Amino acid sequence: MKLKTLQNLYRFTDILILFFLIFDFGFTLEDEYKPLRVPVYTSILLLLITFNTFKFFQYSKSDPIRKTVKFNIGILVTTLVAASTAYYLNQHLPPIEQLMRPKVIFELGLFFYLLMRLTFLIKYIYKIYFNPAILFAGSFFLLILMGALLLMLPKVTVNGISFLDALFTATSAICVTGLAVLDTGKDFTQLGQTLIVILIQIGGLGILTFTSFFAYFFKENSSFRESMYLKDYTSTENLQDVFKIGAQIVGITLGIELIGAILIYTSIDSITTIENKVFFSIFHSISAFCNAGFSTSSSSFYEPSLRYDYSLQWVLMLLIIIGGIGYSFIFNSYSYLKRSFLNLFRTKNKVSRTVRVFTLNSKITIVTTSVLLIFGFIFFYFAETNFSLQDHDSVFGKITTAMFSSVTPRTAGFNTVDYGQIATPSLLIVIFLMWIGASPGSTGGGIKTSTFAIASLNIFATARGKKRIEINTREISSSTVNRAFSIIFISLMTIGTAILLLLFFEPEKDLLAIAFECFSAYSTSGLSMNLTPTLSDPSKYVIIAVMFVGRIGLLNLLFGMLGQVEQKFYQYPQENILIN
Repeated sequence: MKLKTLQNLYRFTDILILFFLIFDFGFTLEDEYKPLRVPVYTSILLLLITFNTFKFFQYSKSDPIRKTVKFNIGILVTTLVAASTAYYLNQHLPPIEQLMRPKVIFELGLFFYLLMRLTFLIKYIYKIYFNPAILFAGSFFLLILMGALLLMLPKVTVNGISFLDALFTATSAICVTGLAVLDTGKDFTQLGQTLIVILIQIGGLGILTFTSFFAYFFKENSSFRESMYLKDYTSTENLQDVFKIGAQIVGITLGIELIGAILIYTSIDSITTIENKVFFSIFHSISAFCNAGFSTSSSSFYEPSLRYDYSLQWVLMLLIIIGGIGYSFIFNSYSYLKRSFLNLFRTKNKVSRTVRVFTLNSKITIVTTSVLLIFGFIFFYFAETNFSLQDHDSVFGKITTAMFSSVTPRTAGFNTVDYGQIATPSLLIVIFLMWIGASPGSTGGGIKTSTFAIASLNIFATARGKKRIEINTREISSSTVNRAFSIIFISLMTIGTAILLLLFFEPEKDLLAIAFECFSAYSTSGLSMNLTPTLSDPSKYVIIAVMFVGRIGLLNLLFGMLGQVEQKFYQYPQENILIN
């Protein structure tokens, strides 16, 4: 069989699997058709094993593709054996229940297989078109569109959903925003909630980070272009270890989310109002770490049973801070602590091994994050004493609520207070914190802490008459300063345009509530003054666009669309412009 024919059969089978999985998951089948699912899955698996076996012998032993095909065959055979074993071990059950056990195994195996095939699709896109910004924005757009279509399946929602609301929900999930036009806990089934949390996970990390996780194991088949793209996407300096770092990001994320889910479960174990505690823990651990803000609770954590669970809130705060501080800071801190620990047992070369381990970027990130958290906590503790903090009798409860109010605007989106009832000065501070957002290279949004820090430092340097920003024997490049102010200007222009459009479409709405919603959408925070569910269709499209632009970064998109400027080796005479 020719290789080209095999490739066509592969694509046809992939599409067949995808449609069958969608049909099986999203539509309710009659009882008489349910027994047919397992034979269909078995036939598909046998067909795939046959195709992959033929393809395996088409390549030489030195070809890296052969290794990948062998891995695919291993997945398929393992799935078939595991499903067959589950079927025979459950013969004592009724026929329908007996078929359900292998069905789940078939679904997981085929889903993992399709994920592997997706990596090859992305690698093919690398070869035919290479523009990091455009590919980044395009991948998010396609994921949003696919997510919207999946959310419209009958078994995903309780009472159905329109395309606009599905598009809004998918955009909010992929862009890890958290704004919702429907009640996630009541209007979506558990299947729908599972789909939302999968979209959150993919959107928080990016499909290309997941791709690098698999590419790391098959890096012999990775191109230089892919490495350059992933280097830009993960903000990595070392090109040699870029795929390893991408795989580490996925591994660290899943590990932290697992620990977070366990801690959340232990903190809600005594709450009787939560039905499925395991799912609740996993959902909110992923949502918190990815700074998404989605919750299966109708009022987020303002519910009476959750509002006073302070241990739960501290777990969520820890997940939000770690997810929003950035992977570069996590890796740099690990390297610094590792070398510091090794120096305790080393008598020679201590200084040479620790110089410049903790980068300036990490210092700016941790200092700015700490200052904003402390500032927010102090402000909310004193400003909300006679407002939202009145409901908490203990000092520890007031401290926890004030700290949570300082942490969650940083693109997280959870709330333990009603933002429609807090004081106006507090709302303005929340807007300010949302606008700054998380740190670069993280799952959060906003203009980023480093952008705010660089702009602030530049203001102080200009006020002192300095032409350069100097920190700890290091100078910030002029291109970094220009980029910071460009990001700030573009963010304010985007938010201002959105506010203007919403005031046009919603003339009866309050200006502060509209501004709050637009800042929340751009910073992918997800906090709301209960305005989003009441918006008209044109206003929803505006918020969708703002969430998308806020997540991908309009400046990055412009770079991708306009291309790189050619290097010029001449300079025109300078002329001063009257500024003040």
